[in-house]
Amino acid sequence: MKVRFVTLGCKLNFAESSALGKELLLRGHQRASLNEVPDVCVVNTCSVTDAADHKDRQTINQLHRKYPNAIIIVTGCYAQLQPQQIAKIEGVDYVLGQNEKYEIPKLVATLESDAAKAAIGRAEPYGILDATLLDKEEMRREGERVRVGAIREVEEFHGVHSADDRTRCFIKVQDGCNYFCTYCTIPYARGKSRNPKISEVVEDAKKALEQGAKELIITGVNIGDFGRSTGERFIELLRALDRLETEKTTQSDLINDNIDNIALESTPSSATQENENDLGERREGENGKVKGEEAREYRVRISSCEPNLLTDEIIDFVAQSKHFAPHFHIPLQSGSNEVLKIMGRRYTRELFADRVRHIKEMMPHAFIGVDCMVGVRGETQEYWEDYLAFIKGLDVSQLHVFTYSERANTRMLEMDLCVVPQSERKRRSKILHALSEEKTKTFYAKHADRKTVVLWESKKEGDKMAGFTDNYIKVHAPYDKAKVNTFEVIR
Repeated sequence: MKVRFVTLGCKLNFAESSALGKELLLRGHQRASLNEVPDVCVVNTCSVTDAADHKDRQTINQLHRKYPNAIIIVTGCYAQLQPQQIAKIEGVDYVLGQNEKYEIPKLVATLESDAAKAAIGRAEPYGILDATLLDKEEMRREGERVRVGAIREVEEFHGVHSADDRTRCFIKVQDGCNYFCTYCTIPYARGKSRNPKISEVVEDAKKALEQGAKELIITGVNIGDFGRSTGERFIELLRALDRLETEKTTQSDLINDNIDNIALESTPSSATQENENDLGERREGENGKVKGEEAREYRVRISSCEPNLLTDEIIDFVAQSKHFAPHFHIPLQSGSNEVLKIMGRRYTRELFADRVRHIKEMMPHAFIGVDCMVGVRGETQEYWEDYLAFIKGLDVSQLHVFTYSERANTRMLEMDLCVVPQSERKRRSKILHALSEEKTKTFYAKHADRKTVVLWESKKEGDKMAGFTDNYIKVHAPYDKAKVNTFEVIR
């Protein structure tokens, strides 16, 4: 069968979709290309905001209109939180919760015949079930299209790593959350915090490198919480990933050829990706080595880590590491201590500022991305102005801005707080987006002349190729197939 995955939301979703897609390929199924009609569409959803829910529904509707005969399976956070709502969408055949998504290969195997869709029908969902997938005939007979279990009771961890991009690989090292911030649905969508053993992550990482990956991105809901299930420490995981050895060495030395027309371009926030801003700075390559890069075979990036879990020990380790990139993503959410208390966050803005200060002391060239939320209940004008002033003073590289939206069953809805009008939420969001662009341009300009290493990617953009430096600056150069998936020293 030809299967198409459509993944919405975070890198964790991407890693899970990629791993499931690879398993389907190993079982003899095919990946439907963009110009092919799929037999099965799998939609891995996000539900972080109302806008995300809307995008999920829009995507499902578009797929059904375009491929009316395709079997549509919906999974992910939105499926876990609102399964019955999704099941009522025209065209949806199955709704699978977070833990049930790993049964997708088994389910697809039951849908091989052309008559499967007619046999299953479009019956109303039986209900929210806490059971394993049945075979096709049992499903048809019982009408059990919605399969969503009690995620908060799940103890098992499904380790995955992405397989669709040879250049980089997302490795899932943690899932779930125990914090229950007042505005957030993640604990309800992904369950309790859990993780694999360090040895299991190392094996995943080695496999990824043997398959040709040159960049490992360790991801999860809150990777700083790693070790809760196994009694290990996050810093121990980082040290293990810094000393990986692979049997297959594909590159022992950096390519140091001169390159022409390297252009630095802005890497926009997730909310502004459609408006990528090319700064147009031209730089020439330079022969020579960058300290610690003489024989690099891979590099590692740390994804989002809570400021209270991003310790001095971790920062100091990254600063001296050969393989870890000087690149941090730290959730702030609000620059007002009063609002942080309302949110139920476990740190103050003073601690956050100290994390930024320590990173910059150890790695002045480090890229720091920051999650910011605007318009939450209780964010008065006074608190917002205080928040904005704090953000302006931070030496960070980019803001990932989220506009607050009310989420069902969250504690914030039960609190007696002022409600920020939608128009004001949008205004504040626009201000932070503009500030983000300003900070990114400043960061690029500050480090434009620094000798660094770029990892060239496979995607061809006209007659250009793109890559990212260690500190997450995107560069362009004339396309050279020989340099794809290789490191190169540039200035």
